[in-house]
Amino acid sequence: MKFKGIITLCMCGAFALGVSAQTHVEGQEYFKADQFDNAKELLTRALNNAGTDKSVANYYLGMIAVEENKLDEAGKHFAAGVQANPDYAYNYVGQGLLKLKSGDAKTAEQDFKQADKLAKKDPGVVIAIARAYNDVDPVAYAKQIDKNVEKARKWNMQNPDIYIFEGDRFRVQKDAGKAAGMYEMAANYDKAAAPAYVKYASLFTRVNQDYAIKKLQELLSENPNSALGQRELANAYYNKGDYANAAKQYAAYVNNPSHFKSDENRYAFLLFYGGDFQKGYDYATQRLNQNPADFTAMRYQFMNAAQIPALKDQYLTLAENLVKTHAKNPKENRFAPIDYNLISQELSSAKKFDEAVNLLEEGIKDNPDNAALNKQLAMIYIDASDTIPNSLALAAKAFKGYIDKTEEPTYNDYIQQATFLYYAGVQDKANASKYFDEEKTYLDKAAAAYPGFYKPNKMRGDIAKQQADKANVEKAAAPLYEQAIAEFETIAPDKRSNAAKSDAKEMYLYLGNYYLDGGDKAKAKQMFNKYLELDPNNADVRKFADSL
Repeated sequence: MKFKGIITLCMCGAFALGVSAQTHVEGQEYFKADQFDNAKELLTRALNNAGTDKSVANYYLGMIAVEENKLDEAGKHFAAGVQANPDYAYNYVGQGLLKLKSGDAKTAEQDFKQADKLAKKDPGVVIAIARAYNDVDPVAYAKQIDKNVEKARKWNMQNPDIYIFEGDRFRVQKDAGKAAGMYEMAANYDKAAAPAYVKYASLFTRVNQDYAIKKLQELLSENPNSALGQRELANAYYNKGDYANAAKQYAAYVNNPSHFKSDENRYAFLLFYGGDFQKGYDYATQRLNQNPADFTAMRYQFMNAAQIPALKDQYLTLAENLVKTHAKNPKENRFAPIDYNLISQELSSAKKFDEAVNLLEEGIKDNPDNAALNKQLAMIYIDASDTIPNSLALAAKAFKGYIDKTEEPTYNDYIQQATFLYYAGVQDKANASKYFDEEKTYLDKAAAAYPGFYKPNKMRGDIAKQQADKANVEKAAAPLYEQAIAEFETIAPDKRSNAAKSDAKEMYLYLGNYYLDGGDKAKAKQMFNKYLELDPNNADVRKFADSL
């Protein structure tokens, strides 16, 4: 499989007033779910939109500023909220909270009384007052907290704000059971109260993911357009590793005007890693039509395209465009290891080996702990063996980096490196001894990793042939090949790979000729017959064996 990029969703041209208001309402929900950064983004986004109640938006932005300990900023928001609508009670709660924090409890109480007066028996207002006292000192102001909670219950005991507040208090006390009970009551009293479901689900995210998912599904059955609910359910699937359902949920969420730009990338990720390459390609292309400079969308367009054979003619163009865009601003347009890997594959396929090598060397520098990039570089050098001088030695050097970075190299890793070093020695006669000596160390490691397997002795025999003078080439490998053949023959016939059979045939022919030269025709005939067991259709070997 090939891999490639990321995407972002297009916003639908112009939004109606209802959409602006929805974004504004969603900001409140995120605040009540204690997701303050997300709430701030939505509220700020909606603040100057038609349809946004500025008194409401400024209250929540002020409360977020309090959470950020930006009290002067909070005061400005509360004042702007009062100016926008003097009859909106909550901004007086915010102003009272600031005075309470400054130690002026008496003046704070006057603000709370003003809010209470304007509340018109809205339980949410007196619960906000209770929260203000609780946030400053839950012990010192226990009496005021209880008084306001009791008033809220008297006004409307089914108001969800009451139970969300009580749940939050139990959660702080680390009593998850009671907190869950309160959140569940809030959801029961208001089936569309997204923060109640989300807080309830959050208690089970780590201990029972399926239960958390079920609760969020219940929310969306009651409030299907809740961006908070859509996002939380999508993330719940994602955290569980259920990428297929996560992608489906994100598909709905990213079409909600209250979605976050950063979540578009996760949707693109899920489409790609979930194997929905055509949809991922279409999504990236849609995004690029909106903004041709969207580098993330360029990456995912390429990654998905590279999985679609019908788009093969586009691979190189997309890859080269990515490289050019990256090169203009590498810090801003960053590549991930997958980009270096995939783009280098396309460049190599186009025989642009120098460009592929340069790109991978940059990737290794930027990702020094990523072993896979070293491995890919080694393979590029192998592909370029007819183009780049000493490419096999360079491949061995690159692959050594891969082994050194790999926590537990395998038998196959050691054999691969030994193979690179062998051919580097064959290619570079002047330094052959150096490469062969290093190869032997990797063959020792391979033999230790897979005791009794034939390959290390076979390759030691190959080295012996390379290092022998011309007169001794036909006998130099014999002792090592004999050991390797004995090890090969312990492999059950039905378990022998084609590569192993090919190695064995090479050794049987070598040993057959070795025994024949030594005058032992019976032993030679045995070796040739062993060869024929693996390749009975080789007429030349059969004719020769029959002549002995």
